[in-house]
Amino acid sequence: MTESTTQGAAAGAPAPELRVWALDGIPEVSPGDDLVDLVERAVSASGRPLEPGDVVVVTSKIVSKAEGRVVSAQDREQAITDETVRVVASRVHPGGVTRIVENRLGLVMAAAGVDASNTPDGTVLLLPLDPDESARRLRAGLAERLGARVGIVVTDTAGRPWRAGQTDIAIGAAGVQVMEDLRGQTDAQGRELTVTVAAVADEIAAAAELVKGKTSGRPVAVVRGLAHLTIDDDGPGARALVRLGPADMFAQGSAEAYEQGWKDAVGGTAQAPAEPSR
Repeated sequence: MTESTTQGAAAGAPAPELRVWALDGIPEVSPGDDLVDLVERAVSASGRPLEPGDVVVVTSKIVSKAEGRVVSAQDREQAITDETVRVVASRVHPGGVTRIVENRLGLVMAAAGVDASNTPDGTVLLLPLDPDESARRLRAGLAERLGARVGIVVTDTAGRPWRAGQTDIAIGAAGVQVMEDLRGQTDAQGRELTVTVAAVADEIAAAAELVKGKTSGRPVAVVRGLAHLTIDDDGPGARALVRLGPADMFAQGSAEAYEQGWKDAVGGTAQAPAEPSR
């Protein structure tokens, strides 16, 4: 079957076809492992060479393991606290406490991205120190080894406000246009688009997760058909997708907003009474 191409795609035009496949053969990753070498070997074994414009999507778990972000932590909650910059919302439930926090990377997610799955007992896995830099290194290494101009997206799993379930998002990127700004273009009825900016790196992450899965042991995927979204330089990275500060319309959960409102009203730091039940 002929591979799709979008080399001539106009700005804002969707890809006429996507192909997404996971790479087999990535072994269990340990601190110090060379991810470029592991991905190169998996690509070679697949019999499907990378092409210019392909996007290689890598779960952050193997990036963290290769970079030695496995830490001893008998108490996962303490590890979450250590990675937290700001508590956005918390809720007590029969299983404990769920905390939605801003972590050191500026990401707002449950448990600060601290992962206790698929790690040795008594340890947890932290997110990479700089996922964008991790993506840049992987991109440069693959370009040198395989000679292909590819994009890289590093992903993690996150929940979303007002939506059940989780999906993968981009937390690191290189060589990929992470947002597609459609403002100023017109829709099918000729109306000008004024606010539409597509988070294409997140869409790539979610598409790749459909073939990588959570339990298949295939942490790397290739997305083909988005050459119009790959760029010659590293680009701004996934950090550009983070919305904080004045642009953050939901900076606090209800309990945190209630407590802050009480403190502001009494002009001090007195403990607020329990938030009214709803």
